[in-house]
Amino acid sequence: MFETKGREDEFKDQYRPLILSKRFSKDRKQLESLINDKRVIVQDQLESQLSEWIRQTNPNEQMTSAVLEKKAEEFFKEKGLKSDDYGNWVFYPWRNTLVSVLEEEEFVAVRTVRNKYKITKEEQESLSQKKIGIIGLSVGQSVALSLAMERCFGELVIADFDSLDLGNMNRIRTGIFNLALKKTYIVAREIAEIDPYLKLTLYNEGINDENIDDFFTLNGNLDLLVEECDSLPIKIGSRIKAKSLGIPVLMDTSDRGMIDIERFDQDPERPIFHGLLGEFGSEGELVPSLANRGKEMMMSLLQYENLSERVKFSFSELGKSITSWPQLASSVIMGGAICCHYARMILLGQKVPSGRYYIDLEQIIGSYEGKS
Repeated sequence: MFETKGREDEFKDQYRPLILSKRFSKDRKQLESLINDKRVIVQDQLESQLSEWIRQTNPNEQMTSAVLEKKAEEFFKEKGLKSDDYGNWVFYPWRNTLVSVLEEEEFVAVRTVRNKYKITKEEQESLSQKKIGIIGLSVGQSVALSLAMERCFGELVIADFDSLDLGNMNRIRTGIFNLALKKTYIVAREIAEIDPYLKLTLYNEGINDENIDDFFTLNGNLDLLVEECDSLPIKIGSRIKAKSLGIPVLMDTSDRGMIDIERFDQDPERPIFHGLLGEFGSEGELVPSLANRGKEMMMSLLQYENLSERVKFSFSELGKSITSWPQLASSVIMGGAICCHYARMILLGQKVPSGRYYIDLEQIIGSYEGKS
């Protein structure tokens, strides 16, 4: 039986849901204990989920209650199961909640039905085999949730050393009850609540020299990297690693809708960051040069002259009225959607060339500095 106290250091694997099946005697005992525990919230909506699955697999038929009941009986007979033995129960210890769900094949079919035909069945199956890494979980949180909702991966590997601060909550979608919780756990929990069958691997200390190889290659190479961290050494080092392995990289910067696409899978000799750091030496010399030329490198990477006027002004206020440059929820959420869109295209082999691109909403309609 679980005792849920609400913090990670008091409950191991707090971000992992427990999936239980009535068909296994050990699981049945745990289920009985959870269901009979008055502290546990039990949500049983399996019948409505199965009805939804039946309707979507028989789109041309009129589904009365009698027809649904007959189709359900046929479904259980085909499975060789009693109705009470079908389905899984998912226990979320951080919510102290037990939820009944369809088994994986039917669950995935129902949850992705509104993807059709924007994403074909064959494409959805292909995406389910992909492994994506995300470094940095501010913008990265929006990317991760978009990817999870579209089910664009089979495994997501996420890395961030930081915990949630109140000042993060202008752009990270979560509640104040998660303050001081690891950002990795916040993302992992929300994805598990969307889809308990998706696989997540967490690097709670972020990326460093000791774990970078594992992050990229443990149990198979990443198919794509989304880099959204603040650390310039990690930005550089992760690209050098991705380039050596032929892994494409995406990055959104939350200003003017700027997104970098680096197709190291198609062009293994391509310079990192589109060659914007070429004047600072070879790629192997960049990190050692950061101590003396880090600010110059950052300005070169950002192409300061192309930044929005308000972000330019914010740089003059660093260390005076602010401690970090601004990011808005609207930009971060849009960046998450953009990265998800291009990630899907890359993973499905669609044409996505390397480059730096701008999806600048102010430019499309006109700067908000003007008056209507």
